[in-house]
Order: sequence, then C-alpha cells, then structure tokens
Amino acid sequence: MKTDPSFFDLRLAVSDQDLLAAQRLRYRVFVEELGGTGPLVDHDKRLERDEFDPIVDHLCLIDNRRSAEDLDHVVGVYRLLPGDRAAQFGRFYCDSEYDLTPLRDCGRPVLELGRSCVDPACRGGSGMFLMWNALADYVLDHRIEILFGVASFHGTDIPMLAPSISWLYHHHLAPADLRPRALSAGYHRMDLIPADRLDRREAMAGMPALIKAYLRLGGMVGEGAFIDRAFNTTDVFLLMDTAAMSDKHRHFYESRWQPQ
Repeated sequence: MKTDPSFFDLRLAVSDQDLLAAQRLRYRVFVEELGGTGPLVDHDKRLERDEFDPIVDHLCLIDNRRSAEDLDHVVGVYRLLPGDRAAQFGRFYCDSEYDLTPLRDCGRPVLELGRSCVDPACRGGSGMFLMWNALADYVLDHRIEILFGVASFHGTDIPMLAPSISWLYHHHLAPADLRPRALSAGYHRMDLIPADRLDRREAMAGMPALIKAYLRLGGMVGEGAFIDRAFNTTDVFLLMDTAAMSDKHRHFYESRWQPQ
C-alpha cells in the first residue's frame, strides 16, 4: 500500500494515545522486525520505550483510516530532542554511543533526531516525504542549525557492511570541529576498504534508505561506527549543518519559514 497524502495528518503527539501508538509502532519495527530489545521494552503490551520518551517531542504520521483505540493510527514517527531540553535532562540519547563534545562546544542550536521508523505498509510512498516536510517546519520554528542522530545498518556483520561504511568514511566524513567519535565500548573503524577500491554502486546498494536520504541533504558522518548488539545494529553518526547545505536544499527549508 502506498501512502496517499489525503488520508494522513502530521502532528506532534498530543495525547497518551498518540505516544502509546508511537511506541507500538516502534515495537513492531525495532523489536519484531529487527530483533532489538531494551531495559524498558514492554513485551506484554508490545511497546518499545525508554527514559527519553517523557521529554522528547514525537513527530507522528497519522493514518486516519486506522484505529486509534487499537493504537494502530501512528504509521510513522520521529523523536525530536532540542539541545536546550537535553541540557536540562542531562544528556542526549547519542551520548550512550558517541562523544558529543564537539557539538556541545560549537555554541549553535542543535536537534537530536531518533527512533525514526515507518510502518512497512507505508514505506515507499509519500509518508517519509510528509514527515520530512514537517521536520523542516520544526527545524525552522526552533531556529535549529545542526541536526544529528544515529542511523542504523541492520545486523553486525561488518565485512558485509564494509563497502557502505567505507564509502561514508571516505566521502562524507564531518569536519573535525563538528565530528563526534564512537565510544570505545562499541567502536569499530570505518576505513575498511581503500577509497580507490570502492565501487559506488555496491556501496549504495547496501546503504539504508534513511542514510541515503540524509546524504542527499548534505549529511556527514562521525568517526567510527558503533556496534549496538542489544538492537542488532551497526550505527553510524549522522549530522546535517544547515549552513553548509546546497542552495537547493537550503531553499527547501527556508521556503517553509514565514515570519509572523
């Protein structure tokens, strides 16, 4: 089923029902589909949750044809954590995998993106595009300059992932003054294949769609991948500096800002 924009709404979670439906979607994707787990995951109620849920904004893609009572109405979700709110809470989610000192020291407004997922029935249609439009509005409303988060490759078989990870290292490494580094507990080097031996087609074939979307918007990666065995993923740190975007992509954001 492709997503038809006429059936969809986008909003920040406005009720416990929205939040529970977002956690149910995350459970279906991260636990049932990808084999992940976590200390606060509720397998009986099929909810994937953690300690950040009460403080973040949940950007939800709502399918009005689905039952809210059955917690089935949220078919896409992005978790958003502005830097000032993270400072009050004490940390970002990414602090568990990367040293974020360069971003904390940059003095610019930042936004952490996380737990992005879309219902399998809605992938490949307009759902992600609608969510990115809403994310652009959020970024502009909050005057965000740097967006960041971890994006995941499914599995932890590094030789299988080597072409894609090496391509990210050789072609999309962030500047040193903004470049977080994976923590030693899960660190794995990314320069696994020399640049002159890489095949772009092979590298892109193994690249998750979300990472490719970030790259098209000028996304850059941090130093080192992080092996997350609890979620059965290999994570890379992605950041986007809106000041460094191409004119085309900057216009995509700026066209949505209408001063009041």
